[in-house]
Amino acid sequence: MNAVSSDISHHNPVLVNSFIKLVSPVNGTWVDCTFGAGGYSLALLEAGAKRVIGIDRDPDTAYHAIGVKKKFGNKFALKKANFSELKVVVQELSKNKISGIVFDVGVSSMQIDQADRGFSFQRDGPLDMRMSREGISAFDIVNGADEKDLADILYYYGEEQAARRIARLIVADRSRHPISTTHQLSNLVSRATKKTSRGNRKLINPATRTFQALRIAVNNELVELHSGLIAAEQILPIGGFLAVVSFHSLEDRLIKNFIRARSRLGAAQSRFLPENKELPPTFREISKKVIKPDKIEIIENSRARSAKLRVSEKISEKCFSSEHLNSFFPQVKFNIGEC
Repeated sequence: MNAVSSDISHHNPVLVNSFIKLVSPVNGTWVDCTFGAGGYSLALLEAGAKRVIGIDRDPDTAYHAIGVKKKFGNKFALKKANFSELKVVVQELSKNKISGIVFDVGVSSMQIDQADRGFSFQRDGPLDMRMSREGISAFDIVNGADEKDLADILYYYGEEQAARRIARLIVADRSRHPISTTHQLSNLVSRATKKTSRGNRKLINPATRTFQALRIAVNNELVELHSGLIAAEQILPIGGFLAVVSFHSLEDRLIKNFIRARSRLGAAQSRFLPENKELPPTFREISKKVIKPDKIEIIENSRARSAKLRVSEKISEKCFSSEHLNSFFPQVKFNIGEC
């Protein structure tokens, strides 16, 4: 039996049944930080959540909220916001303690399937990739960033070994005409990597890493995820759950390191803290092993094959201040308040 009612949504999100099982019995107020098509919100409400606050930066998700609101009324609310605004949203929409927070990070199926959003190299469309439909687009970066910055984006956000070669060809091509569509960029990447295609490149489209990198850069995804995890730590009371589903190595590495650092705080981390003060662990990992989809789920949804679910429980009211956080992540300046 699916965790999501088919009369409201045909979208059954990845690992939703595993998630519900790990956090049961479901009760209280939950925050679904990536509402999308409403799959996780529906599953939580149908499993017993008293209320769900949905968050999504994509304005198109409002359409999917109509059915949820119709069925559950005031038990559901949707707010257009980023992960970094999580704390403000919760303060605005909930007077009760939060029982759990779930993130299903990355690009959604409905975004990939819409050619006009520009997320997929398999569908020709404008080079956009903006989840919020606002701000700098992939077109702006591809046609405006200098060669070094382009190469850095492709290498660090896409783990693309041919980053310099691709960036060099982008700059050469755009000097003759703008690179404005997904197929233009995809074909360019294929040209740049054709002579060196080997190993994993035979298993994935050569444009995969480039599109991932640009999407992450356009939407500032890693910084937003950092900020969302930290805000969740500050918001959750003892006994509250933090659940995160990720789809690629950069996201999962960030999530894994965050949870492990928070579940094993003490002498090993004390050198990072002012005056060598130690902090007690703030989370307990519910499952020591990452949760992955089974064969049946992968057959039903091929996009599920790379999904990973990590669930933790808050066990201490202590949490990091902005000063502590900046010691851990000097490349990102946090200023999101105290616990």
